[in-house]
Amino acid sequence: MIRERSREERLPFEKRWRGRFQEYAELFDDDAGIAGWSVTGLDARVRRFLHLWNPGKVGRIWLDAGCGAGTYTRILTRHGLQVVAVDYSLPTLRKAAARGLDSAALAAADVCRLPFRRETFDGVVCFGVTQALADSRAVARELVTQVKPGGELWLDALNRWCVVHAYELLKRRLRGHPFHLRYESPAHLMRLLRDEGFAKVRLHWMPILPSRWYGLQSLVESRLAGLALRAVPLLGLLVSHAFIIQASKAPADAASSESPA
Repeated sequence: MIRERSREERLPFEKRWRGRFQEYAELFDDDAGIAGWSVTGLDARVRRFLHLWNPGKVGRIWLDAGCGAGTYTRILTRHGLQVVAVDYSLPTLRKAAARGLDSAALAAADVCRLPFRRETFDGVVCFGVTQALADSRAVARELVTQVKPGGELWLDALNRWCVVHAYELLKRRLRGHPFHLRYESPAHLMRLLRDEGFAKVRLHWMPILPSRWYGLQSLVESRLAGLALRAVPLLGLLVSHAFIIQASKAPADAASSESPA
């Protein structure tokens, strides 16, 4: 018997997610709830970013694209960076503004159509966004225009090839349920960023255990686990819930030196 889809399920994928983010912002007051994450999941994501990231020089200008309640905006400002934070959900921005983000500039905008001049930012973080988009090409194309030569982009996604996600996708397909999240292939996203103009693209695995197993999360974040994931790429592909991509643009002098005389 064919299951009849609900009214929400008949909406386009991105429109469903836009409505959910509005609802989350109205229902929840914690950063994780507003973003649609578990508290433990958001904590693990933040720790992974802080372990990998080097803030660079104080005073540089960064963009938090899809800022949610301002989790990463606060991290950036604490390191002395000037931050512009954007989100398409006005209720979410109101929650972010209420969290003491006086030193950041907040704006309502779609990350795929940003209202800024080209090459405005020294760095961009875009976390918790790609899984709510039908495709990553538009956001990659837009963000590459925002990064200055020599600047960097930090982008995360849910890993399509994680065993748990692959099973979930198959189960939903067999039951006739529409996809509730979009999972991304790491190789596809890395190739996309290179095609859009990033010179250096690096992949970082992000294994995150379910909340009920969170007591073991320190094990998958250990140095030994990190060495194993780097040494055996297939292991990271199969067990990592998510991944982070760190990409950088070539400096202006390097780009000009490669141009024909």
